[in-house]
Amino acid sequence: MESRREFLGKVVKGACLACMASALPLGGKAFSYLQGSARAATLSDHEAMYYAKAANNRVDCKLCPWQCRVVDGTRGRCNVRENRGGTYYALTYGKACTVHTDPIEKKPLFHYLPGTNAFSIATAGCNFGCEFCQNWEISQAQPEDISNVDMPPAEVARLAKENGARSIAYTYSEPLIFFEYMLDAARAAKERGIGSVMISNGYVRKEPMKELCGALSAVKIDFKGFTDKYYEDVCHGQLRPVQDTLVLLKEAGIWFEMVVLLIPTLNDSQGEIREMSGWVKANLGPDVPIHFTRFYPTYKMLNLPPTPIRTLEMARNTAMEEGINFAYVGNLAGHEGESTYCPSCKTMLIKRIGYYIEFNKIKDGSCPSCSCRIPGVWS
Repeated sequence: MESRREFLGKVVKGACLACMASALPLGGKAFSYLQGSARAATLSDHEAMYYAKAANNRVDCKLCPWQCRVVDGTRGRCNVRENRGGTYYALTYGKACTVHTDPIEKKPLFHYLPGTNAFSIATAGCNFGCEFCQNWEISQAQPEDISNVDMPPAEVARLAKENGARSIAYTYSEPLIFFEYMLDAARAAKERGIGSVMISNGYVRKEPMKELCGALSAVKIDFKGFTDKYYEDVCHGQLRPVQDTLVLLKEAGIWFEMVVLLIPTLNDSQGEIREMSGWVKANLGPDVPIHFTRFYPTYKMLNLPPTPIRTLEMARNTAMEEGINFAYVGNLAGHEGESTYCPSCKTMLIKRIGYYIEFNKIKDGSCPSCSCRIPGVWS
C-alpha cells in the first residue's frame, strides 16, 4: 500500500500535468468513448440561432457582443458560423473535437456536486483570442483543420449516462459559439436526469444567455481581469459584457462560480484584486466562489514565469478581507486554499487535494457544526 506522501506526490504531479494539457483531443483515451465512430467528413449545415437577415445576402449575428456583420460566403469572428447565401450556419453543431470524463473539480466547480464526474466535450473555435490560452490548438483553430466526430446531442446525453457522469461539461474551447449544440445537448441530458455545466468566458448577449439558463445546471465564468485594457490587449475581448453576464446569472438564480487566472505583472496587483472583489460582493453577493488560479507559460505567453504562490495567497486573503466568503487558490494541489470552510464557524467542510476529495462534511447543504447554510448544489 502506498504511503500518504507517495499518494500526495502523485496527486500534485497529476495536477501540474493537467495545467499543461487540460483538453485531450480526439485519440487515445478520449476517443475510447467513440470507438467505431467515423471521423466527421463534413462540417454541419445546421442553421444557427440568433441572427438577422439583411440586404445583399448579409447576416447580422446576434449571439455575442461582437455582433458580426457577415457578408455572403464568409464567417463571423469565431470562425465557426458561416453565411451561405443569406442563411447563417453553425458549422460545429454535433461535431465534437474533444471528449473526456473529468472530475467536476477540474472545471473548477467546487460547490456543484463535489466528487462527481462530468462528461466533457468541445468543438473548435472561440470568440476571444487570449494569448495565454492553454487549449489554443482547438480554440483558435478552424473547424475543418482539426479532427471531429459526429456526435449529435442525443448521443452526448447517452454517452454521459453510460459513463456514469452526473453532468455534461461544455468546456475546453468556448461553448457559447457552439450555442445550438450545447442547448440541444443540455435539453437531451435534462430528460435523462443529467445536469449540464458551461465553462465559458461569459461573452454573450442577454437573450441567448437567458435561454441557456433554462437548460443549464451551473456555469463557471473565466473572469480574465478587472480592467478594459487587459481584456482588450491580452484577451482580445471586452470586460463590460462579461460583467453583464455575471449579473444576469445572479438574477436568473443559476449556480455559478468564477475563475481568475493570475498572470504575473498583468492582472495580479492587490489593488485590482481588491477592486474586483468589492465589485463582486456589491453586484453578485458574498457567496460567489472565486478561484484564483496559477498561470503556467503557454501559447503566446512564454516569457512570464508561473504565478508565485505568495501572489495566489495574497489574492485569496484580499478577497476574503473584502467580504468574499469562498475564495480559493487553484493549480496548487495540497494548499489549504483548495478546501471549503464554513464562513461562520471556520470549520473545514470539504478537504481537497488537487481533484481528490479527502472528506466532505456538508450535510443537507449546511455546516454540521453550526448549521450555517453553505450555498451550492450538493445533491
